[in-house]
Amino acid sequence: MISQDYNSKWEVCLKIIKDNLSEVQYQSWFAPIVAEKFVDNTLTLRVPTSYYVEQLDGTFYPLLSSVLTRVFGNIKLKYTYEVIKDDPQSIITAQEPHRSPLVQRITNPFIQQEEFSELDPQLNPIYTFENYCSSESNKLAYTIANAIVSNPKCQTFNPMFIFGATGVGKTHLIQAIGIKMKEQNPQTRVLYLSARTFESQYTTAVRQNTVNDFINFYQSIDMLIIDDVQEFAGKTGTQNTFFHIFNHLHNKQKHLILSCDCPPAELDGMEPRLLSRFKWGMTVELARPDFELRKSVFMKKAAEAGVVVPEDVTNFVAENVKDNVREIEGVIVSLMAYSTALNQPLTVELARKVLANAVKMNKRQITFDTIVETVCSQYNIEPSLLYSKTRKREVADARQLVMMLAKKHTKMSSTNIGLKLDRNHATVLHACKAIEERISVDKDFRALVGKIEGSMA
Repeated sequence: MISQDYNSKWEVCLKIIKDNLSEVQYQSWFAPIVAEKFVDNTLTLRVPTSYYVEQLDGTFYPLLSSVLTRVFGNIKLKYTYEVIKDDPQSIITAQEPHRSPLVQRITNPFIQQEEFSELDPQLNPIYTFENYCSSESNKLAYTIANAIVSNPKCQTFNPMFIFGATGVGKTHLIQAIGIKMKEQNPQTRVLYLSARTFESQYTTAVRQNTVNDFINFYQSIDMLIIDDVQEFAGKTGTQNTFFHIFNHLHNKQKHLILSCDCPPAELDGMEPRLLSRFKWGMTVELARPDFELRKSVFMKKAAEAGVVVPEDVTNFVAENVKDNVREIEGVIVSLMAYSTALNQPLTVELARKVLANAVKMNKRQITFDTIVETVCSQYNIEPSLLYSKTRKREVADARQLVMMLAKKHTKMSSTNIGLKLDRNHATVLHACKAIEERISVDKDFRALVGKIEGSMA
């Protein structure tokens, strides 16, 4: 493809992206990007700093991926940027091609091989120990993670089961383990993937009658890192297959690193024998970030973005964004955008405006139990009735409303919500549809639901 072709196509991409973003977002994150080359079906984009890579692969990935596929087709994507002097990490990152999720990156697990080829570990190079902020709230998990890579032969912490709420840094920490292991032992077969991806691959293997090859592939891994294992809930076939893979790897003294949104004792819909395996090694919680951690994360992100933030603004953000590290990372992006668009300095007043729009300061964490408690209080019924078989109108209405609100306000899947109430996922989907239809036509009911949601916020 000649130069003019890919440059013209990139201009088309920019036009589509501009139509889908605010002017401030476009000028901040996409206007500075240059299409450097297109060789071997790989598009190389020149960006100002490594921080742009993080934002493009995070905040803007759905849009960028969709547009590139639409204009270029199925391609590989690579970023380049200026290397920061005396920063070895930036040199490593800049020299390595960025592996975009636009292409299939895992070696095909369904092809029988006598010797497995080199494996893409699926690790995000940003998620290193060096980039991980630690404090008292995550000190134990951080220490154990380092101990695993410092002495890989030690099996004391195998498996390592990390649990915690959304946004507390589980994904970063478990990938940091894999990255460090690969740095120290390049030949080690390390693989990171989500439980949902594992489930999807297993379903494909069943359909293609290649389950044995699937198992054979995963039994070849030296360190298997699986994110969000709660997604296995209710999927008996997947659990049984993972059980055999788990046993094989553990018996061969290979490492298993698992993350979950709750401890093993609170996992619903899991086979007892698999749950017992989860408890074999080290179970450790990543607590909600304390003030010092929130402040460290904010300062680090600001420094990466090349922004000098006054201390009073840093303290204000750290004091008011309490639940989620990802939200803290997003605040710095919003602050930059607001400051640029309004031509204002970074002040506490500007931060207050950003936080009010972005994260609702001091918002309460909404959990399944919170929803049950609030709905039952509004309907004046005992929570135990929701878990019973009774079909009394007020109980059935409350149960359906709990299902809909849990689907809307938590990260729980329909299967997990159903398991909580001793129902199946189809019942949950039906309940959500019924409640949404009722909200659209019943003004009083709409007001009731609004009142309940307001009291949970």
